Amino acid sequence: MSKDDKEPKEPTVGEMRPEYDFSNAVRAKYADRLKEGSNVVVLDPDVAAVFPDSKAVNDALRKAAGLD
Repeated sequence: MSKDDKEPKEPTVGEMRPEYDFSNAVRAKYADRLKEGSNVVVLDPDVAAVFPDSKAVNDALRKAAGLD
């Protein structure tokens, strides 16, 4: 048996590995739930650099909106 027979073949571009089985997959299974429960806002990099985490952003927005 040669070395090539022992090693798994690397998939080419556009080809999936045999161990990935999506035959029972459901497309966008959680899309509606995600849409209902999230509101994503993308901050510009210079603004994002000011805030260490999402709590800091929310605190600043609450203060700015007079919700604190």
